[in-house]
Amino acid sequence: MRPLLPLLALMSASAFAVDLTFYVGTSGATSQGILRATIDAESGKLSTPVVIADAKGPSYLALSADGRTLYATAEVAGGGVAAYRLTPAGPATLLNGEDTKGKGATHVSVDQTGKFLFAANYGSGSVACLPIKADGSLAAATSFLQHEGGGPNKGRQAGPHAHGIYPDAANRFVYVPDLGTDDVFIYQFDATKGLLAPTAAKSGRVTPGSGPRHLAFHPQGGFAYVCNEMAMTVSVFTVDASTGAMKEIQVLPTLPTGADAKGASTAEIFCLPNARALYVSNRGHNSLAAFAIGTDGKLTSLGHTLDVPAVPRGFGLSPDGRWLVCAGQKSGTLNAYRVDLATGKLTDTKQSVPAGAACCIVFAR
Repeated sequence: MRPLLPLLALMSASAFAVDLTFYVGTSGATSQGILRATIDAESGKLSTPVVIADAKGPSYLALSADGRTLYATAEVAGGGVAAYRLTPAGPATLLNGEDTKGKGATHVSVDQTGKFLFAANYGSGSVACLPIKADGSLAAATSFLQHEGGGPNKGRQAGPHAHGIYPDAANRFVYVPDLGTDDVFIYQFDATKGLLAPTAAKSGRVTPGSGPRHLAFHPQGGFAYVCNEMAMTVSVFTVDASTGAMKEIQVLPTLPTGADAKGASTAEIFCLPNARALYVSNRGHNSLAAFAIGTDGKLTSLGHTLDVPAVPRGFGLSPDGRWLVCAGQKSGTLNAYRVDLATGKLTDTKQSVPAGAACCIVFAR
């Protein structure tokens, strides 16, 4: 019977293998809409993505609190967002689209109650809050705020460009990196009425000309990290839980020392769920920068993963933090990386699957 033991062990392992589902947002000439794929939780093997929604312009995605509805930036109703009802294996169903009251919706997120959707309009430099109905569809915006100002780079900062929108864990404040004004605007959020209002602190500021793009909160609170698209840096902020105020305490480059920054820009940023590490994607340089997170919230470079899919506009971390899937918008591929939860270091699985114009990864919960 002894020869059967290895076979039984293999059968037992495969019986408990789990596929983690994630969704892919796309943007560009080869975009096919919204895709769905899986990654094997043990081996990291990626499935070939399948189209679940023939959406137009779904460059960024957000999942509902119950995991049944997917929200996407969309070329509907001017600058808009759309809601899609998900199914376990088949196509998604479009529920509706809504106007975000501005131009070029580029980022969406869901509040902590699951009752409101936030949208950032890059083109017009504005933000909106839209109620989520019981069936997952969207209602007309209950709040809209227009940013003002600009930055020193007149080619890119002649006016405001809201690039991301993030509610904090307590659902009290909403933070909006604005590439055009070098602010991270801070808004008080009324989760009963769906209203946004400026705080006394107004914003966190980065070095003029940096162009803040996306933000990640420290999983245990107290700190926020902002990737600066134009300066190729990451800013570390303390965050006051009572007032929402931010204070910059550290700025680090996201490129290796001596690297050519021409044509490069940062894109996405996420923290490991266990708060051990932070990652930033570098477009043009086509790399992932990794940083260890200290007990004081500050960062120390862990080095760079090179030759990631060309133009890594987005990536996503699995809920357990063990896998990172990177989307190459130019290469039209997805790659998987194993995450060392103790050190935060990445290992390339050396596999790639096609995903035309991929630019955003959102894992199912």
